Amino acid sequence: MDDLAVLDASALMALIRGEPGADTVISCLSRAIISAVNQAEVQTKLVSAGIDEALAWWHIAEARCPSVPFDEDQARIAGALVRVTRPYGLSLGDRACLALAIERKAAVYTTDTVWKNLGLSIEVNVIR
Repeated sequence: MDDLAVLDASALMALIRGEPGADTVISCLSRAIISAVNQAEVQTKLVSAGIDEALAWWHIAEARCPSVPFDEDQARIAGALVRVTRPYGLSLGDRACLALAIERKAAVYTTDTVWKNLGLSIEVNVIR
């Protein structure tokens, strides 16, 4: 499968922590990208869990998943998604991930099952 994949912060966390679903992330990693916003989320979670900031970033870099800067087009899409996502409690980071997937017409990978209910024009893959 050559289709582009967009990782949510939760998918990268599953990979880093070796959690259920990590195998699914590994299988799409060669064609995956991640929003820089979601990288910041992962860094925040790891550092908040007590991991040294340099070691936390090393874990993120080890995944070798290219990051994509959060740009104006993605900001517009993410902002507009609030109407659809508000009832489900999605964060700005979630919407940044979805915006990147929508912009790139890519499948998204997450642990958040509620994303399947959003009815967006992209493929949502829940990894566990």
